[in-house]
Amino acid sequence: MVTIALQLLGIFTFLTGVSSLGRKLGKNPDRDSAERLSRVGHLLIYACLVFPATLGIVHPGLGGFDRIIGISPIPFRNIALPAGCILLLAGLTLMFAANQSLKYRGKGAPAFKLTKKLVVGGIHRRVRNPMSLGFYLTCVGVSMAAGSTYCTLGSLLVLIPSHLFYLVYLEERELEIRFGQTYRDYKRSVPFMIPKL
Repeated sequence: MVTIALQLLGIFTFLTGVSSLGRKLGKNPDRDSAERLSRVGHLLIYACLVFPATLGIVHPGLGGFDRIIGISPIPFRNIALPAGCILLLAGLTLMFAANQSLKYRGKGAPAFKLTKKLVVGGIHRRVRNPMSLGFYLTCVGVSMAAGSTYCTLGSLLVLIPSHLFYLVYLEERELEIRFGQTYRDYKRSVPFMIPKL
């Protein structure tokens, strides 16, 4: 139960923090503020979303959540396990491709080393947020492969919507401030989350 409480507290803290950062960015829409608030936003992602979720792998274990709260694991294990593995592989592939693109094209890295230039090539030609899409697929894939109803529904109904709020309310605004018209043009031509073929 402690891990579940930490996860709920993390989500609440994350949403509250992102709301506060978004308001601050609205009051000070300059490049320095955008960069600083982006770094704080990434810290919130790791501290409030990633750490509590990862803690759940250690204790009680992904399958343990269902037992603790008294719900059944995912039915049709013979379908959920391979589907989860496919989603996990797709998610890890997207995150790797996005990391490489940010590193070599943008001269930065996810989180605290912000890109120095807008990345519009590689996987970013197909989707604006490949790293986030990869993260979502990985979370759902691991949850399904583990057969956990709690983790799968938690990813789909809480974790992913919370992170989407961050992307829309803070990150996209921050990128517009940092990269101006170039980002606005990119935003018009490349889909937010569903890759174009």
